[in-house]
Amino acid sequence: MAGRPAEVSFPGDKNRRKKVRVRGIKQASKQIQERLEKDLDALLDNPKIFLPKINATLGKPRRDMMAASLKEIGYVEAKRHERKWLAKRMVKRRGCTISRALAGSLLAALEGDHSTVSVFNNPVYGSSSFIRRGNGKQSHQVGIQNFNHHKLRLLVWDDHAKAGHWFFSWKNGFEYTGLSPIAPDGWIEATLDSASIKFSGSEVRWTRGLDEDTVTNNLFNEAGWLKITFQNGVIAGLSQSVLTKPEEPFVPSIALTMMPPKISEIIDAEWMWRPIGWPEDRPLPTQGLEKLDEIILAWMSMTLEDSSLARECRTSILNSIDDGFVSGMNWYDSDSKDDFLNFLSGSEDEKKAISVILENLNSGIHVRQDGLTFDLEESVVRFEDGSCHPILVSLWDEHGMVVLKEMFNLEDEKAEEIYKKQLQRKQGFGAFLRELSSNLSTAKKLDLLPWTKNQLPSPLSFADKLIRKAGDDGVASTVSMARKANGLESAMGWAWLFVHERTESDAWRFDSSSRDKGSDWVPALRMLWDSAEKILTQNEKINRENYITAMKKLAEISGTGKLPKP
Repeated sequence: MAGRPAEVSFPGDKNRRKKVRVRGIKQASKQIQERLEKDLDALLDNPKIFLPKINATLGKPRRDMMAASLKEIGYVEAKRHERKWLAKRMVKRRGCTISRALAGSLLAALEGDHSTVSVFNNPVYGSSSFIRRGNGKQSHQVGIQNFNHHKLRLLVWDDHAKAGHWFFSWKNGFEYTGLSPIAPDGWIEATLDSASIKFSGSEVRWTRGLDEDTVTNNLFNEAGWLKITFQNGVIAGLSQSVLTKPEEPFVPSIALTMMPPKISEIIDAEWMWRPIGWPEDRPLPTQGLEKLDEIILAWMSMTLEDSSLARECRTSILNSIDDGFVSGMNWYDSDSKDDFLNFLSGSEDEKKAISVILENLNSGIHVRQDGLTFDLEESVVRFEDGSCHPILVSLWDEHGMVVLKEMFNLEDEKAEEIYKKQLQRKQGFGAFLRELSSNLSTAKKLDLLPWTKNQLPSPLSFADKLIRKAGDDGVASTVSMARKANGLESAMGWAWLFVHERTESDAWRFDSSSRDKGSDWVPALRMLWDSAEKILTQNEKINRENYITAMKKLAEISGTGKLPKP
């Protein structure tokens, strides 16, 4: 008889340890081993321990999926101590998938070795340890071996749920209701008690931010709240504040205790809110209510976060209103434009600018919070922001020229220059309109001076420039002009500084001739400035005559000659 071939060895083989890692498998802790041993022993004693209470009429196995599964589970139960049979059944491709997973779990119970376990990880149902045997679904084996876990045991019935069967699980119960989603009373009570958002009350429940009277009588509040009604008549109210910052999402905390997790089949939900100012006897727009139903359904389907629900619900209603004025959560009818403008936060100039724009609109308008604007067929004005500045930033591009014309009587090139400058820098509109109003007011007052710019001969023209500059920007702004003047204008500059008592440190800047001449011109220049100040502040005809008299006096003293007609 031929001997076995010699083994080939290499240096270091005796000291080398081979480590094989299998993904999803780990050494079980003592606590996990004890838990698995206890549960698997219970499963071996009663293989039907993981089944729900049947609260429905079953048909024949050929036509009823649940009846067929129960029949095959009965076969596995009868063979639960036959290892060879279980080993074949747990890899059998045909037949009930739940029976396949049950056979693998029962074989694991017979083997008794619980030191190595597989780990089930699911982003929705979390993680749990189990012993994997055969090619049954991991989720089924997890649910069977964790039959005491009220959420995980639902995973066994995922295929049935896809076929329209309904299961409800809670800590003290597990029921199958057939093809009808009929939530047991015990399940409703238990899920509300264990939900991620805490409730007060019993038949009628409410969260922080609400009270029993509000929920019982369907009372509206400014923020809005969600009313949910279960099949058995239990009502619960969730305030906007608890939905905005929940510690855990609310819908999954309920939906994951039923299979399939569709709470929209067992709950009616209604958003209890109307815009501030909306008449109580006027129904909300149909289009908005339809959109509202879509949003609530998306929330119940776990595709919309709790924190977004209140905002989306309010927006669906506000954006369906087709008349009046809408801003924030407020509505004003078409005759309450002034009240609407007073609600906006901003200066009176900003509100007037918005008023001008509204008066010149040919259709409705919607200004979103992100700055985008839309023309509407309906005669409604919707401002998602309640502050004037961002609204004007959004509207300035299209309506800025209208504001300049209507508020300041500015047109053509001058208006175009101001319009483009504001369009580029987007200065705060309160300051922009205030400064523009002040500058134009000053310009109009300066236009009251008898002679126009550059109409007078030198050095009177320089005196006129100094007066206009002082009236526009203040006396301090003229000091540099006076210092830098030459010739006869230097003498006028000295006289100007003398009139305003600013010569103390500037004498060295002027030659003696300029100082001498300027000193002679001071009385007439002082009279001229006094008259100019009164024209700019009081706008009286007598001050204009005094200005002309003073200018003629200054012309005479300075030897300028005859003045042009003012």
